[in-house]
Amino acid sequence: MLKSLSLLFSLLITLALPGSAAADPYLLMAEEDGCYWCGRWNAEIGHIYPKTAEGRTAPLVRYDIHSETPDVAFKSRVHYTPTFILVEDGVELGRIEGYPGEDFFWGLVTMMFEKADISLKAES
Repeated sequence: MLKSLSLLFSLLITLALPGSAAADPYLLMAEEDGCYWCGRWNAEIGHIYPKTAEGRTAPLVRYDIHSETPDVAFKSRVHYTPTFILVEDGVELGRIEGYPGEDFFWGLVTMMFEKADISLKAES
């Protein structure tokens, strides 16, 4: 009985730890200080993205390209900021290099999800 409780407790702790749902997709935003287009994205999209189906499906994770590189199998090195990389199971599934403006951004994100065969989560 004690062994079963210990195993159950370990399982619950593992599920509660950040990153335990590694299979869940996320959108990695590579940015850097002073990036004009990163600032534009933040002003135009940043506050909206978490409220969208895309944001619920692949929450935004940011990283500065001059800091430690995330544990992701990138298809190629990040050269431009912002770069938006769709990641699942630690593997890059697609990317958008640069910020083409609000109107084009949503279309490119939609195409990236479709190409990766990731269905958008409905509003809860």
